[in-house]
Amino acid sequence: MNIKKSLPIQSFALIGMLYYAPSVLASSILGAAQNYAMLSYSGITNTGPTTIGGNIGSFPTPSITGFDDIIFKTGILDTTNAQQAQNDASTAYNVLTSAPYSVNESGNNLGGLTLNPGVYYFSSSAQLTGNLTLDAHGDPNALFIFEIGSTLTTATSSTVNLINGGNAGNNLFWLVGSSATLGTGATFAGNILADQSITLDNSAEILGGRAIALNGAITLDSNTIFTSAVPEQEEWVMMLLGLPMLGWAIKKRRQS
Repeated sequence: MNIKKSLPIQSFALIGMLYYAPSVLASSILGAAQNYAMLSYSGITNTGPTTIGGNIGSFPTPSITGFDDIIFKTGILDTTNAQQAQNDASTAYNVLTSAPYSVNESGNNLGGLTLNPGVYYFSSSAQLTGNLTLDAHGDPNALFIFEIGSTLTTATSSTVNLINGGNAGNNLFWLVGSSATLGTGATFAGNILADQSITLDNSAEILGGRAIALNGAITLDSNTIFTSAVPEQEEWVMMLLGLPMLGWAIKKRRQS
């Protein structure tokens, strides 16, 4: 890892906050990078229609190939704040990778596992084949950190599911020592902070999280990245169907 450097005393104070005030840390640790769905160091290459919910940018290399095929649901191309966002993301990476781990998962495939909140460590690469379930146990501030020594690779159609009240965009971090690759059709969750590059293969998604390359490029192929989780179509239908009933209930209560 090239990015890791000696930490100032303030960073150790932030590490302590991981355990005593996780919601405060998670919402602030990324600093200016919090507003970005995608942040690169040496440019972005996009092929096909890619949908983004959040800002995008790259510093110090600002080039974006295939920008016209990027669809912004929210956010903008923000080059003004990209340098500060990169600095803040690097600080976050250093702080989070210094957190002591609670479970050593080195050599294990994440597929098929159900994990509780905690800090998980991989001495080298991490693999995901199949489904990974992260159980927040009803705690909206439940914090998950994955410290990965080298690469992160997810297989085709693999998934990361955060259940029971968690918040992937604020409280799920993947700290990758080299590069990350999400396989074709993978559905991912959480913030990827990779020391080098990030590649999303065709139709891979990050629903509730970010792709942040600290010293490399980001490569896309008809992907979706949202900083917040997006309700499934069925959930939207139920919400819309429930609105008239809610209005009726309020009206009846006022009349009674």
